[in-house]
Amino acid sequence: MAAKVNTKIELQFGDKAVTEEELVTKAKEAYGSKDIKSLSIYVKPEEAKAYYVVNDDVTGSFDL
Repeated sequence: MAAKVNTKIELQFGDKAVTEEELVTKAKEAYGSKDIKSLSIYVKPEEAKAYYVVNDDVTGSFDL
């Protein structure tokens, strides 16, 4: 069995940087405190936006 690898993801664009944790937090805040079973986030740096899909059903976006 392979050991778990600790990872860090940071998206850098222009003079901005955003971590995976920040993206997840912002998506959860934008969605609200409802039950989240799955969360997908799609980042479009050229638009300075991130789009999310919650529970394979609800979509939304937030500014980076």
